[in-house]
Amino acid sequence: MGRFDGKVVLVTGGNRNTGLWLVKKFVDEGARVFACGSSERSAKSGAEALDGMGVKGVTMMTCDISDLAQVTAMFDRIEKDAGRLDILVNNAANQGIGHGGPLEMDPAKFHEVFNVNVIGGFQVTQMACNRFFMKQESRGTVVFLSSNTAMRAIRGRTAYCSSKGAINSMVRALALDLAPLGIRVNCCAPGYINTERWDVLDPKIAARRRLNCPLRREATGTDIANVVAFLASEDSSNMAGEIVTCDAGCSCQHMPEDVDC
Repeated sequence: MGRFDGKVVLVTGGNRNTGLWLVKKFVDEGARVFACGSSERSAKSGAEALDGMGVKGVTMMTCDISDLAQVTAMFDRIEKDAGRLDILVNNAANQGIGHGGPLEMDPAKFHEVFNVNVIGGFQVTQMACNRFFMKQESRGTVVFLSSNTAMRAIRGRTAYCSSKGAINSMVRALALDLAPLGIRVNCCAPGYINTERWDVLDPKIAARRRLNCPLRREATGTDIANVVAFLASEDSSNMAGEIVTCDAGCSCQHMPEDVDC
């Protein structure tokens, strides 16, 4: 038996990169999984990618989570097809890449990042609670995906780092309010993850990034999915408001060893 037999799971941003491995993990452990991409094209490519991974039975939807009307339509589909929801994984993210530094960034771009990462995550969580969790005896569980950049910023990504810091705070605040109602909210904060962006990296840059990691390797999608599944399962039943870092030890050091002195 799998840990999630009979459970219904929604993974936002389950159409690419780490999201695909999150979906696979829950399917492999018995769940019925709904997932979404932000556009029809991205949702289609996600469905094709999952099929190529041998992952079957996933309902892939189109939903820009920053758009409340699209979020409502997504939950209408889940209610029609499954009639319940047990686990929400808030994985969808705007990476905020290429927007420039804080002095030249168009403020509208800053808003775009927050609208997905923070506002979108809140909208999906609120609707999951009101439409499903609060009406079910077993309530439900929420897992957010944050980042170690919420605690240790990286250059040129002000909007992204700020949004991930906001997610960490929102996770604690949501957990505080929802835990007495039987709804658990926790968070996984990854560091480097081997996604499609690593495929085009100069090998020297990839090697230098790995030197930043005490474990000498970036996370795989499976590494992150294992942490998320733990937080979503009864194995973590006494945890609420926690930010679990999975970054190969990057956050435990003051400086990488080649500059530490």
